Amino acid sequence: MSTAKQSDLSTLKSAQEVLEGKSKKGFLARLLPFLGPAFIACVAYIDPGNYATNIQGGAVFGYQLLWVLLASNLMAMLIQSMAAKLGIASGKNLAEMMRDHYPHWGRYAMWIVMEIVAMATDLAEFLGAALGIYLLFPALFNTIANLTTLPPLLVPALLMGGLAMVVLLLENQGFRPLEVLITVLVGVVAVCFLVETFLDRPDWGAIAYHSIIPQFSGAESVLLATGILGATVMPHVIFLHSGLTQGRIVTREPKKLKQLFRFEVIDVLIAMGIAASVNAAMLIMAASTFYTHGLSNIASIEEAYRTLTPLLGGAASMVFAISLLASGHSSSTVGTMAGQVIMQGFVPFKIPMWVRRVATMFPSFIVIALRLDPTHTLVLSQVVLSFGLPFAIIPLVVFTAKREIMGVLVNQKITTIVASVIAALIVALNIFLLYQTFFPGS
Repeated sequence: MSTAKQSDLSTLKSAQEVLEGKSKKGFLARLLPFLGPAFIACVAYIDPGNYATNIQGGAVFGYQLLWVLLASNLMAMLIQSMAAKLGIASGKNLAEMMRDHYPHWGRYAMWIVMEIVAMATDLAEFLGAALGIYLLFPALFNTIANLTTLPPLLVPALLMGGLAMVVLLLENQGFRPLEVLITVLVGVVAVCFLVETFLDRPDWGAIAYHSIIPQFSGAESVLLATGILGATVMPHVIFLHSGLTQGRIVTREPKKLKQLFRFEVIDVLIAMGIAASVNAAMLIMAASTFYTHGLSNIASIEEAYRTLTPLLGGAASMVFAISLLASGHSSSTVGTMAGQVIMQGFVPFKIPMWVRRVATMFPSFIVIALRLDPTHTLVLSQVVLSFGLPFAIIPLVVFTAKREIMGVLVNQKITTIVASVIAALIVALNIFLLYQTFFPGS
């Protein structure tokens, strides 16, 4: 038996000992076997798409929209905990629940919609990772581009593709190695922005004030806040999170189910707390560097990278590029996993993971070959995600409110009410964002 498989068995054994009350370990040691799924899911909240929005928010309005980030992440915590709960209680992921409860035509329609969403997600994340590699060695890749007349991002994209294929090998080694890898990459992003925050020397008093006091500065700040809030919950990761918990630690005993869910809530709080901190650090970096120097016109990730060097030194821009690479690489892997959960849940067939990885990378190579602006492409991918969000969040709220599906883990009435309000708000904001995207002058 491989070391990875032994790690999975050891994790499951430790978890069952905790649920059965046999473990004599301390709290942190007892918690460890249950940590992992939320750390994979939280990657969607620190993907390259978040970079552009948070940097723009900080560059234009300083620390003012920090409260929006914190509020949106609190909403995301509830949604992700419900997704995890669905998998634990029903033993099925969200896609499988839709397959079982929707008519034949509805099932295939939903599959097509969510496949498009998954591919749009992967497009943004793969581009972000390729951009991260490029920003680390711009002179090298520009030289290659000049000698070959190829787009500068093409070679970084090929390197990223090879790295992604290597990571997919972990899929066959059990769940724990992949969880560890993704957690390490999340840690890299978090440490990078911790360093950035140290280099920024932000105004902590202003940060504390704007973290809890809602405030706007005209219509543009409202629109940008809507963008931050509306793009918070990613539809593909709702499907994925329910898939990660559905068969990881299995029990049907009511008492153990409740205990298992309590541990999963802790997993969500820790992982999403880290994601919230990273997002806040992105905005703080932009506010304490670009905004304080009057550079409110930073419109792309590349501009942010180039501007950091004269303001904070080369170390700051290098750390920024490393964080973007780790973010894009981890979120691209997670996007592929989400696509696989969606396909296997909705339809009775599946394709090898490496085939799916190649297929989802193909649109990115088209974008690069056409020399399209990466940041603009990231924004367009968020529009596609906005379109797909209602098809994930509304069924999640409906299914988790049904006792015949959830058993002892059925939503409490107040949970369903709050989740319904959040779902309605997020869907409304995304509809508004779509309207503003297609009719900007309205």
